[in-house]
Amino acid sequence: MYEKTFPNKRYAITARFLKEVLPKEAKILDLGVENPFSEIMKTEGYSVQNTSGEDLDLDTTAVKNTTVDAVTAFEIFEHLLAPFNVLKAIEADKLVASIPLKLWFSPAYQSKTDAWDRHYHEFEDWQFDWLLEKSGWEIKKREKFTHPVKKIGFRPLLRLFTPRYYLIYAERK
Repeated sequence: MYEKTFPNKRYAITARFLKEVLPKEAKILDLGVENPFSEIMKTEGYSVQNTSGEDLDLDTTAVKNTTVDAVTAFEIFEHLLAPFNVLKAIEADKLVASIPLKLWFSPAYQSKTDAWDRHYHEFEDWQFDWLLEKSGWEIKKREKFTHPVKKIGFRPLLRLFTPRYYLIYAERK
């Protein structure tokens, strides 16, 4: 997935945010298969277990009956057809999640080679807030940030100041 680029800025911001909202000894269920950010969380002192690649639209077992302090979902919900079902099924009391924001100047992402690497949703911030509220979560902290690219052009210029990512910390109501 990161053959040509590595999201250093996104990972640094996400790690800082995570440290602000969860204590280092927290046990975390990270939605999605093990990835470079799972390793960063472990390096920071968190106890992390990942889901195993199951289709979370059809099988929410992984988020039920787990004894974790928090669930993390970084760049996951945009890939699901029905993120409400997973959010509603989570039994942990804390959630840290990020999503890419919908950009008016760029179409939804779709990998041509990997069916799992496609965005069904690209949310505006208010849509994600509403989804969280409707599924029983209360946002306690939020942050948006940009994702500039090292290219020349109109869209790269817009990416310098248009927020691309939305990061939240929420607690179960």
